[in-house]
Amino acid sequence: MSKHPTVKWAQRSDKVYITVELPDAEDVKLKLEPQGKFFFSATSGASKTPYEVDLDLFDNVDVNESKASVNSRCICYMVKKAESKWWNRLIKQEGKPPVFLKVDWDKWVDEDEDKGGGADMDFGDFDFNSLNMGDTDGIGDEEGGSDMEEEIMAESKVAEKIIEEGDGEKDEAASDVKKD
Repeated sequence: MSKHPTVKWAQRSDKVYITVELPDAEDVKLKLEPQGKFFFSATSGASKTPYEVDLDLFDNVDVNESKASVNSRCICYMVKKAESKWWNRLIKQEGKPPVFLKVDWDKWVDEDEDKGGGADMDFGDFDFNSLNMGDTDGIGDEEGGSDMEEEIMAESKVAEKIIEEGDGEKDEAASDVKKD
């Protein structure tokens, strides 16, 4: 029986970022169909534990313009939407999403910011430091954060940059990705 890895997602009006968090993944197989069918499978760990994700995405996608990147900590997939429009959710299924599916707040952009509405907001000379909000995400503070969290975020951002640049250079692991 296969396990489900943690899957994070974020969107823009024209694409969806799907990040499968599975360190040391081997035998990675990715399949994306125009109707929005997303399938991932791999093994991980010394015992070669099988992992699998099978999702029906909210709407149709452009398979030819979608790209994947595999690194030692995660598999990042930039899925190009068939139509540039904001999705209400990642999957067709209504109601509570599966427990392994989470929002990737590091990559998330709100709909109004994606259209440029929030990017030019003028806060004048407001001093946000005066709010004394502290470090709310726990990353970086000695008790709540860890070097591993920072390393995972850094690798995820590198993979996202590789996907967006589309410069044709892929690491050896990415060449093992099979698009069936």
